[in-house]
Amino acid sequence: MARDRDHYIVRRALEKDGWKITHDPFKVSAGKRDVEIDLGAEDLLGAERAGEKIAVEIKTFGGMSQLYDFYRALGQFKFYHFALSKAAPERTLFLTVSQTVYEDFFDESFVQELLELEGVRIFTFDIATETIVQWIK
Repeated sequence: MARDRDHYIVRRALEKDGWKITHDPFKVSAGKRDVEIDLGAEDLLGAERAGEKIAVEIKTFGGMSQLYDFYRALGQFKFYHFALSKAAPERTLFLTVSQTVYEDFFDESFVQELLELEGVRIFTFDIATETIVQWIK
């Protein structure tokens, strides 16, 4: 499995935020296919989130077009979300992008409305500090 460029940065950011990485990758059966979501994690520290389980799909957006990268990420998210709802409904799927990519592309009203319509949950991370910047649910 090819890892996104930011895979280990996101992993360290989650760990710093109190998450225990339980799967790397998180394998899910999708009908006759098996898919691999980048990470599975469980929150052990936060009082509000204690016991919460998530799956994380990491997207770098390093292609020639951010719009094309977005099309691919959204389609993949929807496919994984459906597969996860069947195989591991206790997990919440998150798409994660760097804070820079979020500010550059995702922080636009049209994109925000589409993400809300499609039920896409996102968190952003800072590449330099390897920390989570914001959870957008």
